[in-house]
Amino acid sequence: MAKRILVSTRKGLFELGRGRGGWVIKADHFLADNVTLTLHDPRDGTDYAALNHGHFGIKLHRRDKGKKTWTEIASPKYPPKPEGLDDKDGWGKPVNWTTQLIWAMETGGPKQKGVIWCGTMPGGLFRSSDRGDTWELMETLWRHPDRNKWLGGGADIPGIHSICVDPRDADTVRVAVSCGGVWVTTDGGKTWAQSAHGMKFDDGPSSEVESPDGQDPHMMVQCAADPTKLWVQHHAGIFKSVNDGKQWTRVHAKPSAFGFGVVVHPADPDTVWFVPGIKDEKRIPVDGALVVTRTRDGGKTFKSLKKGLPQKNAYDVVFRHALAIDDTGDMLAMGSTTGNVWVSENQGDSWQMVSSTLPQVYAVRFA
Repeated sequence: MAKRILVSTRKGLFELGRGRGGWVIKADHFLADNVTLTLHDPRDGTDYAALNHGHFGIKLHRRDKGKKTWTEIASPKYPPKPEGLDDKDGWGKPVNWTTQLIWAMETGGPKQKGVIWCGTMPGGLFRSSDRGDTWELMETLWRHPDRNKWLGGGADIPGIHSICVDPRDADTVRVAVSCGGVWVTTDGGKTWAQSAHGMKFDDGPSSEVESPDGQDPHMMVQCAADPTKLWVQHHAGIFKSVNDGKQWTRVHAKPSAFGFGVVVHPADPDTVWFVPGIKDEKRIPVDGALVVTRTRDGGKTFKSLKKGLPQKNAYDVVFRHALAIDDTGDMLAMGSTTGNVWVSENQGDSWQMVSSTLPQVYAVRFA
């Protein structure tokens, strides 16, 4: 069972632990700095933290198991853009070959000691084989001709926010791109193929509704016990795949199928949680009531879980990395744009508020 929860916020990284009355804030790190994402590596106990210093750039820090101090390490960097290259995205905007955000971090396979994957804006995927001391851009994906079809979504530029390393074979890696669909490699990054077939982006041009290259997945997860099953919270709804992502089907949910976060039970691919909201320019809970929805039958039915969550005048948005589940499948954590943090120890049936005064929460992670 998880002993810590790492909460990444606009003004620092906060570490939660158990107190007498439940979960409490135990420590803070990088106070007042913009911490956008963290990663805990269960293989060796290392923690990683990504910071966005704005004008001063993107930074990565590493903390070894049992240590209190953090060490700055290399951050993923793009090579110089070739002179004269006409590199534009799907909107026709020139692509900036500069790391503007670390949007995803995941460990490699259990036997791939030191391997870390990192997804960024403007849509590049990086891999490190030495715990982040050095980084390699996946040129095969970055220079794929279909990358120039990718579109910026809410952030105006494309980005990789989800990385799923297949538990059966660590050379099989899937990434979700907003807006660029889902891409998969089965040979450790030597080749890549589009894998968003069946998704539908209803808000786009009619001719592009079913184009896999223009899909806007908000978050993608894979079931550890049954990795043939994947789930995506998409801008246009919820989609699932039961055949390794080869084909996706839409799932209808109430009170809304729009949202950002999704987590799947590690031992049950049909048990999945979402945080619904009103989409596009509003992006607030439906009817001002914050709920987490859960399906236990693969999306046939959903239950709204609300005990301990605000049911009136709630304006919380839960970002894609701000909903997390632990390895047991019993414990969930959630943070919002209004600085609220909740933990559930019974699969979402009830929630304990840990704090209502933190800065805007970008991500939560069990460790």
